[in-house]
Amino acid sequence: MRNVIYAINITLDGCCDHTKQMVDEELHGEYYTRLLREDAGVLVYGRKTYQLMVPYWPDAAKDPSSTKADKEFAQAFDSLNKIVFSRSLGSAEDKNTKIVRSNLRDEILKLKQEPGKNIWVGGVDVPSQLMELGLIDEYRFVITPIIAGEGRRLFEGVNLPEKYRLKLVESKAFQSGCVALRYLKQ
Repeated sequence: MRNVIYAINITLDGCCDHTKQMVDEELHGEYYTRLLREDAGVLVYGRKTYQLMVPYWPDAAKDPSSTKADKEFAQAFDSLNKIVFSRSLGSAEDKNTKIVRSNLRDEILKLKQEPGKNIWVGGVDVPSQLMELGLIDEYRFVITPIIAGEGRRLFEGVNLPEKYRLKLVESKAFQSGCVALRYLKQ
């Protein structure tokens, strides 16, 4: 059975707004690219996150002025199948994307049963719903050494049926001061 992995960058004060983050070559070129290549089978987003990622990364994969790290991440991202949960998105902008308008819970449970690498979830709204449903198996946070002071906060408005206990199974510090943390749900 495939795992559902929630991956996101957050600031020290819990802000998950992408405009408040720092991502460098080590984080993109080595860490995220490796994870996408080795562990991701499908990427799951809501409309807002999808529209942040596409067409930006598919375009970066073809742009000769992109850095080597950006190109490698973009190629890894572009090669993966994506599922977007949206009621308002009319069509997908890339060939590997399927728009789903049906029940989130049922679709994720179906994906978990399919063979292949893990299901990676990004953004805030869809992962928050999956967390409330108890369907996230693993959490991967990259904490950036920034205090944003404003912006959307991680887990804001999430109503859990019970407290979730997580087990830290891996950590990695980067030269930039960012720290990657990997937790499994117990």
